Amino acid sequence: MNQSEFTRRLLLQGTAGLLGTAALARVVPAQAATDELRLWAAPIMRPFDTWAPFEEKAGIKLAWSPKSASADEALSKMMVGDGRKLYDAFTDNGGGMEDAMAENGVIAELDTARIPNWNLLRDEVRDPNGEAAHSIRYKDKVYAVPYIANADSLAYNKSMLGQDYNSWEALFDPEFKGRTAMQNDFGPTMTVTAIYLHDSGKMSIKNRSDMQPDEIQGVAEFLIEKKKAGQFRTFWNGFQQGVDLLASGEVAMMSCWEPIQRVAAKKSGQDIVYGTMKEGHQVWNNIVMLTKDAAAAGKDAAFYKLAETVLSPWYTTRQLSRFGFASLTTGMVDYLEANAADFDVADLKETLKRKEQRYAVAGNAWQNVYPTHLRTYQEWWSRVQAA
Repeated sequence: MNQSEFTRRLLLQGTAGLLGTAALARVVPAQAATDELRLWAAPIMRPFDTWAPFEEKAGIKLAWSPKSASADEALSKMMVGDGRKLYDAFTDNGGGMEDAMAENGVIAELDTARIPNWNLLRDEVRDPNGEAAHSIRYKDKVYAVPYIANADSLAYNKSMLGQDYNSWEALFDPEFKGRTAMQNDFGPTMTVTAIYLHDSGKMSIKNRSDMQPDEIQGVAEFLIEKKKAGQFRTFWNGFQQGVDLLASGEVAMMSCWEPIQRVAAKKSGQDIVYGTMKEGHQVWNNIVMLTKDAAAAGKDAAFYKLAETVLSPWYTTRQLSRFGFASLTTGMVDYLEANAADFDVADLKETLKRKEQRYAVAGNAWQNVYPTHLRTYQEWWSRVQAA
């Protein structure tokens, strides 16, 4: 099943499958005030204990509902469910969602002239021809604002292993049988495996972000073989499990999000490192989008205030400090140095330096939660899980 066929089937499903999810969600009543924004966003968007500092800075009120990491849930809720009635703005779950939402008339095209901080975006995303331009656009029109970004890599316990690693080869090396882990998600796990297999010459994969059916099969069969051989201690689910696996020493290395490595290192007191892999990484940014319904209801002004704030160094440096995520913007180092009393400047500058090293690797592939052959990905990932 290709991308368009999947979308049509999703639209035909209606809201029947969403009743359980809707019952669990906090239903935010419609508001008349145009300075209040009903925001459905992942908790990672809030680098504060509460939204109060953000609201004060942006000059808006937020009625926030926490959003899960399920891309399928987000696509279903916003395209066939009650999402557009409940929320004015929402975040994605990784690259490609803006295409699905724009294609199906869910989100509004944005006027970047109303976001002065848009000029802080790096050329690769701001320039229509930039490497990351596609991550916020649909048919060359801007539909989204990027608020965090990263290049996901391998975390390894240097205190335990006694050396550094710069290749995904270690993750699959029998020397570490039973002491490695990967994420229980076909997107990042199949992408970084594809990057490794292609760069090492074990497979030829034209587009590691959007593989063809035979390529998907080859990557999945490699993972199945490794899993059956006992290479992986587990496939981790969720932030806390990832932290616990690393901090306890249960695994020596694992593919993971950078905040997992940071928290695990602090919790364990060990030298747990987030490496730069020579073959490449999965790179991504998370975006926030405005619904067409909210734009028509006059909520666009509040959204543009939110957008201006998430692109500001005030916000991006706090994301970096709390979660280890940066953004595709400039100005962070200058802001850190000008506000040194608020940050561990040396540590954060070193973190930014390592990010730049990962971004610069030629083999990087962009995250894509809406690949052309989505159903094939899902089917083969089910086989990996069942192996």
